Parts: sequence; structure tokens; C-alpha cells
Amino acid sequence: MKIKGEAVLLGDNINTDFIISGRYKFSITDMKELAKHIMEDIDPEFPKKLKPGISIIVAGENFGMGSSREQAPLVIKESGIVCVVAKSFARIFYRNGFNIGLPLIQADTSKIKEGDALLVDIDNSLLEDANQKLKLKIEPLSPVMQKLLADGGIVNHLKKHQGKLEL
Repeated sequence: MKIKGEAVLLGDNINTDFIISGRYKFSITDMKELAKHIMEDIDPEFPKKLKPGISIIVAGENFGMGSSREQAPLVIKESGIVCVVAKSFARIFYRNGFNIGLPLIQADTSKIKEGDALLVDIDNSLLEDANQKLKLKIEPLSPVMQKLLADGGIVNHLKKHQGKLEL
């Protein structure tokens, strides 16, 4: 699996309330509407920076820390972000991301700059940055995780395989 996109930079410790503010937890239930508010507490212009189908979030340490709300990875996916690359992820967020088919990639992101053209090659555990002329190793994904991503998450996987895990 290969993912092409453009880097949108964030820092360390991006928590689930930064991804989607808790003030919308009960007032907005439609994911399309909720996606209009992604990262607004960090940068009110963030949604305008996104290029759906192309944007790749590039972050530092501990991305997705905070609550176990599945809204955070769902909003990222609904926003058209194709992948999140970070130095590390909070464990619950990491699990929730794969459950919904959101590619979460661990790599050293320190040299990547805003707008860099990226290619994430999951099969070969490689991240290429065309602008910086970098080839970075990424944390390999298990065959199970790759299969879940290919099927669009665990729910889609179970639907595809009549309720059975076919890994």
C-alpha cells in the first residue's frame, strides 16, 4: 500500500480535544459538520489548509493523547486527511485509528516541513520526502494491521468477510 500526499505540520502532544474540541461532543453529531471544526483550538484556519485526499498530518510525540473518543480519528478521516505520520501515538487513539481504517505511521518526523511532498510506502516500511530528498524508515505494520487498512477498518473487514476475522 502506498499513500501520496502533502505534509500539514502539527507539534507534540496533540490531544483528542485539540483534534475536535470537547465542546462539540454532544452538540454536533454529524461527522461532516464536526470535521469543519478540526484543530480549531490550535489553529482556526486549519480546515482551510487541508486538501482532501492529499493532506497528511505530520506530528511529533504522543499524537492523539487524551480521551478514548472515537470522534477524533473519525473527524480526521472525514476531513479528507489520508494519513497521520507522527513520532509516537497514544495507544487508544492508535487502536481507534486502525479500527476505522485511518493509516497511522510512526517515523522520525523532525526533518519534514510544511507542504513537503510525501510518499508513505507501507509495504516496504519507508517514508519518502521528495522536497527534502529523504528516505526514512517507518515502524513496520503487522500483516493484520495492513489487512485492516486495506479493508477500510475492522467494521468493513467484518462486513467483507461475513463477520469473521480473515487475517
